[in-house]
Amino acid sequence: MPTTPRKARILLKSGKAEVVQRNPFTIRLLYPCGNATQEITLGIDTGYSNIGFSAVTEKEELISGEVQLLTGMVERNQERAMYRRTRRNRLRYRKPGFDQNTNKEGWFAPSIRHKLDTHLRFVEKLHELLPITKIVVEIGKFDIQKIKNPDIKGKQYQEGEQKGYENLRAYILHRDGYKCQNPDCSITSGKYTRLDVHHIVYRSNGGSDSPSNLITLCSRCHTPKNHKGFLLIWKPKTKGFKDATFMNTVKTKVFEILKETYGNVKATYGYLTKIKRLSMGLEKTHYNDAFCTVEGDKQIRHEPFIIKQVRRNNRSLSKFYDAKYIDSRDGSTKSGQDLNSGRTCRNKNLNTENLRQYRQQKVKKGRYSIRKKRYPIQPMDLVKFKETLYYVAGTQNEGAYIKLKNLKKVIRSEKVNLIKYGKGFCWLNPKVV
Repeated sequence: MPTTPRKARILLKSGKAEVVQRNPFTIRLLYPCGNATQEITLGIDTGYSNIGFSAVTEKEELISGEVQLLTGMVERNQERAMYRRTRRNRLRYRKPGFDQNTNKEGWFAPSIRHKLDTHLRFVEKLHELLPITKIVVEIGKFDIQKIKNPDIKGKQYQEGEQKGYENLRAYILHRDGYKCQNPDCSITSGKYTRLDVHHIVYRSNGGSDSPSNLITLCSRCHTPKNHKGFLLIWKPKTKGFKDATFMNTVKTKVFEILKETYGNVKATYGYLTKIKRLSMGLEKTHYNDAFCTVEGDKQIRHEPFIIKQVRRNNRSLSKFYDAKYIDSRDGSTKSGQDLNSGRTCRNKNLNTENLRQYRQQKVKKGRYSIRKKRYPIQPMDLVKFKETLYYVAGTQNEGAYIKLKNLKKVIRSEKVNLIKYGKGFCWLNPKVV
């Protein structure tokens, strides 16, 4: 359980405790002390890009914050597949590589599996810091059928008459970014802020319920005048659904694994979180949503932690940086790959446009960068320079110089002292420059 800074100093000076983690500052007692703990409830706001968390007791919020998840997994997997494919093609007799066991029950794509494992590892990390007794996980935005039938369960969820409508409405709101699509709408607050899904062509005039005939409008902009105005030429903007795919496939799996591992795990929905957050007047953040999932109310709250997930290892020994040219068509700077000749295969003529003709002045030369050794100081490591803490932004000249964040000049690596490696879950220190 948490203690006061004064008691922690006394325990460390007397040799009765040792430091386990710098941020959040954590100590481990070196003598038996019984099992005097309180009930701790952990709220988890799962997500595709961020994880919100909040652990509370009856009187106090012990820890809260959000985790910024690692991105670029799909691109790195594609690059790795390209190198493996090239290496396999050099073999005269090679084993088949098409059987990836993707049809097995419970299989996830590597990028989605990584996010699933990250959620589980972080909850395990919080269990190492605190004696958590209960977990509440948000597994969806709403449970519309439970409103009609509070006793609904099992297969009855598939029999609701408004299931299709609510699914379509949620899609339209997501596609339009939860904003009124009238370009002349200037109302951002007040009684006209309610958004709803409306038909572009009236149903009485033969308009369908297809997504192309539906639009998000506020109460003030849904007028007959607008049906004869901008709605006649409006076209929907497509929006990616990576986060929605994650919500549908992984959230429930996270809940099931946590329930099997820790036992006392409950599920909640986003609409309950939103009602609680609005009633308390809290801003929309991941840690506030997590605080509301555990029905936090009058507990003493503290400054939230920001945690950045950092790649643990980069095995690439060489990198290619493409040359940069000025595009004569619009004056922008583009890479040599963007302004290529149009032929991607030597033995085929694809008859595509030769974009090399648009190359003008070369802005930057292309080059190969080869890593010859593993550098002792790497990005996101915490170092001390002239009695001030900094995070490392990068290395130069084969590790001889390092670039510090928020510092213009480059520093020799011998002039800094390493404080902490920044790999995996990196708990950012708000006091660091």
